[in-house]
This record gives sequence, C-alpha cells and structure tokens, in this order.
Amino acid sequence: MTSVHGGPDDEQAGEAGELGERLGNWLEGLGLVAQLTAAGLPSFHRDEHGTAVWTDPGTGGPLTLDQLRQLDELLHREGSEPEHAVPVPLLLLARQARLRAELLASRWFDYESLAELRDASVNATRFAVHKAAAAHQLLVVAVDERTIVPAFQLTARGELRSELAPVLEPLLAAGTDPWRVWAWLTQPAALLGGLVPEQAATDPEDADLVRHAAVRLAERARES
Repeated sequence: MTSVHGGPDDEQAGEAGELGERLGNWLEGLGLVAQLTAAGLPSFHRDEHGTAVWTDPGTGGPLTLDQLRQLDELLHREGSEPEHAVPVPLLLLARQARLRAELLASRWFDYESLAELRDASVNATRFAVHKAAAAHQLLVVAVDERTIVPAFQLTARGELRSELAPVLEPLLAAGTDPWRVWAWLTQPAALLGGLVPEQAATDPEDADLVRHAAVRLAERARES
C-alpha cells in the first residue's frame, strides 16, 4: 500500500518506470520494437505523455518490476558483456522480416495471374499448382492466407524451368521452409562461392554444383 509520503510501492513504480523507459528507448534505437510480439515477448506502446507502457502478453496487464527485470535479463543475456549485448533472437526476426519484404517485392503470381499467363482457368491452375507442389516440383509460399508462386522458377509461359527441377526437389522433399528456399535460390550463396543458385543452374558448368549444394542444404533441413 502506498503512503501519502511515498513508500516501497512508489519506489518500485518509479524503478519500473525507469527500467521500462530504458528498455523502450534501447529497443527503439535498435529498430526492434516490431519484433517483440512476433517473439512472444512483452511489448510496449507510448502513452499520451510519451512514456513507455509495457504489457504482459498473457494477461494484457502492465508488467511488474520483477517482470521488467526478467525481460531486461533475457534481452541482455547474449554475449560476454551483457551491458553491451544485443537481443540476437530479435535481430534474427528483424532480418527475417526484412528479407521476406524484399522477396515479396520481387515478381510472383497468385492463382489468377498465373492462370492468365498460362491461358488456363483458375481452377485448372490451382489444381496444377497443388499437384506440382505435392510432388516437390514447384515452390509455393503462404502469405496472409494466400498461396503465391515466386516467378523466378517459371518460364515466360508460366511452366517450371526444367533446370530447377532437380534443385527444388531435394529442398522441398526435405520440408525446408519455403521462405528459406526462396531466399537461398535467389541470393548469392556461400556454398556456391557467391553465385546465385537459380542463375547458376542455367550454366552447364555450374548446374551440378548447384544441385549438390541443394542436397546439402536439404540434409541440414532434415537434421534441424
């Protein structure tokens, strides 16, 4: 209970406010606020006074001082110098979010646009996409309850590029995350000395290397 002259409750509230503000400023400076909810962590908003107000995701209520201390320790546990540490899991989530935004900014098809390209009905196209995906012959990605087909793997007529079939099959059969497959195929890959897999697959001299790299990545996916 708080006394009129201030007491333990006032002190705890003041410490909680200072700690919550420090954590909020730190995460804003790192650009990681948006990743808190995705990581299942408490999040905060700024009230009308600009104060950081932290919320418990389980109860919807404000975080206690003990909870803020636990969050502070959790976020700073990476690295040998905790005071200079960064929340690595949040950084990874932020990188993943940026990467997905970049991938979605590239060309892709939904059922309707792919049907138009193939000069086929939407129903026939949907069936063909599902069949090819089930056979590990076509990469499809779920986005906001939609199914999209990244365009890099298709010819000008909307069919799978033949040189990518032996690359996609091991990756998809292994259950590799579709976003990871999309990213790996369309960006410089360390296993290929910086070559872009989907481009290198068109070169007869590099095609075998791309397939070998895909198999190795698939093996890692199975082990994880």
